[in-house]
Amino acid sequence: MNIPDAVRFYNLHRWRPRKEVAALLVIDMQNYFRETAKEIIVPLAAFTNHCRENGIPVIYTAHVHKDAERDGGLLKEWWHDLIIIGTPEHAIIDEIAPHEGDPVIYKNRYSAFYETVLGEELRNLGIRDLIIAGVMTNLCCETTARDAFVRDFRVFFLADGTATVSPDLHLASLKNLAFGFATITTIKELEGRLEFGMKE
Repeated sequence: MNIPDAVRFYNLHRWRPRKEVAALLVIDMQNYFRETAKEIIVPLAAFTNHCRENGIPVIYTAHVHKDAERDGGLLKEWWHDLIIIGTPEHAIIDEIAPHEGDPVIYKNRYSAFYETVLGEELRNLGIRDLIIAGVMTNLCCETTARDAFVRDFRVFFLADGTATVSPDLHLASLKNLAFGFATITTIKELEGRLEFGMKE
């Protein structure tokens, strides 16, 4: 997949991730979202392996709730359907499951930073450049990307490593993020660039 022309117009900050301070964040690739994520499972699984082979940490999130009444918040009112911990839907998709040593951050809101240890984990690893993949583009991925930017992480957002329920929503998020928060990129583009410096 190439970056859509409509996104290129806004995608002016063409930073390159720096291998020594980069991490891949794989957001909510769980059985609950398998249908939405189906087109990105295989390429993203290969990219996670590429990152590991090149010494780049791979961190996962899983969206789960212990009890809809206690920690569902407005998400319960909005969606009327939550992922409860311990159910089959909560598990990360087998084809892209974490390897031994890959951190898994459990969250119960759109942002992976909200009341989690993600920020601390990234700082402890010395991460400054965050590559974002997973589902859904316009909900958890976009919200996390915005939160990462305001925490002074440089954000690299995979156009072909994120997915949502409609092309319109996907494109809208890519345009918004390109304008104010992230370098929009692709798996192929990053595979050969992770060792390079700041900008083209």
